[in-house]
Amino acid sequence: MEISWLSHSCFRVKGKGATIITDPYDPNIGYQLGKPVANIVTISIDLPDHNYVQGVAGDPMVIDGPGEYEIAGVRITGIASRSRDEQGHRNTVYVLEMDEMRLCHLGEMSKVPQADLVEAVGNLDVLFVPVGGRGTLDASQATETISLLSPKIVVPMHYKTSLFGPDLEPIDRFLREMGVKEPAPQARINVTRSAVPENTQMIIMEAKG
Repeated sequence: MEISWLSHSCFRVKGKGATIITDPYDPNIGYQLGKPVANIVTISIDLPDHNYVQGVAGDPMVIDGPGEYEIAGVRITGIASRSRDEQGHRNTVYVLEMDEMRLCHLGEMSKVPQADLVEAVGNLDVLFVPVGGRGTLDASQATETISLLSPKIVVPMHYKTSLFGPDLEPIDRFLREMGVKEPAPQARINVTRSAVPENTQMIIMEAKG
């Protein structure tokens, strides 16, 4: 399985039989999405920096809310969670099961998860977690969330970079909270069942311009 960060909360997860794009964004926010191809698109929250489905090629199946789905050999569970939005928009956490791996994308989660959500998410190989605050998880909340979910691989997202997020926190505070030095950013990562680390590993990914 190959994972690439397309910036903000958008990832491309390419498995043996399917490719998933999470939370594609409107290019007007500052990043350039391009036109990635996918079989499946997941939308965490109905906001322009998360719901730009027209930016994805390949006539993908779009999943935009809670429920259980099975597409192209991928099992997806959408779980409702709290978000920062005051206009009534719902946030959905997605658990993705593919290639014998279990991944979770927290979307715009704004509160440390309670016991029922922790149980629903289950044992994780990879966690995509917002760390930039602004009503989503801030550095300390993200750290607590990671402790509760105990993933093997943590990939932070939704934080300030040179291209976007003037009202978001940069990643530095989160890394301090986690007690780790910033590792060298990676353009993409390859993950297999046999290569999952025993202890939690932090991976910083390069933002796409």
